[in-house]
Amino acid sequence: MADDAQHAPTLHGDPPAAASPQGLADRNALAAVAVERTRMPMVVSDPRQPDNPIVLANRAFLELTGYSADEVIGRNCRFLQGEGTSAETIDAIRTAMLEERDFEAEILNYRKDGSAFWNRLNLSPVHDEAGQLLYVFGSQIDVTELRKVQELEASEHRLLKEVDHRALNVLAVVGGIVRLSRSDEPVRYARAIQQRVAVLANAHTLLAERGWQEVSLEHIIRQQMNGPRLEQVALSGPELMVSAIAVQPLALVIHELVDNAQNHGALSVPGGRVEVSWDRGSEYGAFELIWREFGGPTPPLAPQIGFGTAMIAGMIERQLRGRIDRDWVDHGLCIKLTAPGTFEPAPA
Repeated sequence: MADDAQHAPTLHGDPPAAASPQGLADRNALAAVAVERTRMPMVVSDPRQPDNPIVLANRAFLELTGYSADEVIGRNCRFLQGEGTSAETIDAIRTAMLEERDFEAEILNYRKDGSAFWNRLNLSPVHDEAGQLLYVFGSQIDVTELRKVQELEASEHRLLKEVDHRALNVLAVVGGIVRLSRSDEPVRYARAIQQRVAVLANAHTLLAERGWQEVSLEHIIRQQMNGPRLEQVALSGPELMVSAIAVQPLALVIHELVDNAQNHGALSVPGGRVEVSWDRGSEYGAFELIWREFGGPTPPLAPQIGFGTAMIAGMIERQLRGRIDRDWVDHGLCIKLTAPGTFEPAPA
């Protein structure tokens, strides 16, 4: 590192906008002193030498990187690079130097002790009056803390958007519950609303416990299975993970199917049984769920009761953008539910 004007490199370029004759004569020495004493980390490299080594580094640069002057002078600046340094940024620096043009970028560098820091790097070629490249002037700013703040702000922004999205989704489901719940008796209507909101709340709790990550379909189904005849229900299907946004609507659908079967369908009689199967759909992320009832009330009675058609259809078609098909066959009711973009492959 240069300690006085005698060891300063001869820098060329446009003269200062305002300078005395003596100032012009001393400009090289003054430039070296300015580089040395500024608080901004700075280096000067010599591209005329093999591998473009550093020929001057100020004290601020040494303090930033943790290296001594002897460990810096004569080396190419790449010693600051490490495992996490972007190869794309390195290529961009190399291209800018070959084209002898100014360059600015943020790059992940490493100190002597191995600690990483984000470096806002500015490189500027220095030419003589004839246009020949003499030196490359580089300044560095440690922007690690600034990036942490920016990342935190971005994370908070994403979180707020996610909270807003979840809140709107919950409100949409609640609106569907109120709109689709039907009863001519206020007490029965209030009870139906309460039961369905309780299902929504339980699903919300499940999502919160899972960190708003995917939940297995079987877990959602089993959460809604309650009552005296659950031994009459058989579940089968591969492990499928339901996206967080689809958990609450699906929980309501399963609740409605179970409730209707217990009150009016196959689970309302001792000999009835229900088979629930599921699989991936033909499209990536789609699902197919089949609910089959055996030994329930005779087919003519079931359509009059309704089996929660409005609620199930509303959740599947409006919330999940899917489709519901129902059919009465000899053995009882069969419902097929399909919805796109609901599942992800189960984790290995």
